[in-house]
Amino acid sequence: MVADVETAACETKDRRIVDTHVHLWDPGRFTYPWLQGSETLNRRFVLEDYATATAGLSVEAMVFVQCEAIPDAYDQEAAWIMSLAAQDPRLQGIVAWAPLYKGASVREDLVRLQRHPLLKGVRQIIQFQPDLDFCLSPAFLDGVSLLEEFDLSFDICIDHRHMARIVEFANRLPRVRMVLDHIGKPNIRDGLMEPWAHQIRELAALPNVHCKISGVATEANHSLWTRDELARYIEVAVEAFGFDRIMYGSDWPVSTDAIAYGEWVALLETLLAGVPATEQHRFWHSNAMAFYRLGTNR
Repeated sequence: MVADVETAACETKDRRIVDTHVHLWDPGRFTYPWLQGSETLNRRFVLEDYATATAGLSVEAMVFVQCEAIPDAYDQEAAWIMSLAAQDPRLQGIVAWAPLYKGASVREDLVRLQRHPLLKGVRQIIQFQPDLDFCLSPAFLDGVSLLEEFDLSFDICIDHRHMARIVEFANRLPRVRMVLDHIGKPNIRDGLMEPWAHQIRELAALPNVHCKISGVATEANHSLWTRDELARYIEVAVEAFGFDRIMYGSDWPVSTDAIAYGEWVALLETLLAGVPATEQHRFWHSNAMAFYRLGTNR
């Protein structure tokens, strides 16, 4: 898939983009414990900052993904994003946090979140769970299974250590639409390809699972990564899921610790430059519109 960098950079300006993984946060409004100690990320990142980061690019739509504010703030976070969407109509989807670990009793929380017309999905991060079997616990499986009833998708946020369990998790919930964030966070920093590559192919064999090509540079050495290094992992994910089930995501602004927004877009343009235009359009635009059902209220 690797092609000429200069050609790809010229095409980038005209690319119609749906960004499926945007974070917006304001530490003056909510508490985000994970931001403590980060010199680069522990500040406000709002629509004006996103506009600056994406200047010159044709971002037509965005999906906000929850930012690990304190759990009690999940509904207020979604309400705040709804208010921001009134300022920028490109903000067309919300993936909110919900306490899915509560099992069937999470229904009340999902009903509350449904008040927000742009709600498209839910994410409770699995990566931070110390028990690798957490995602297979009966209560969590029951909570995630409810998403089908509410016509909501589930964002899978893990790292490579969880891949084996996630294959089983997704296999147990075939009627829930799922998307794997950040290609499952392979251990690029240490150059490990297996067993992640084998496991992502197993996950891709499940038709209810899609994959975001996002957050890849942050899994490598932030200052020393190379295009070819990232390409090895991106190509495995693309080949596993195919162009019907992959979609673009920036993971902005978390990604800025390793790569600038425009640099990430240009890198992907370079890798995909030899791919037919129809398949590129699916990746950059139409797959995201369909999966998150953007452009319509629920």
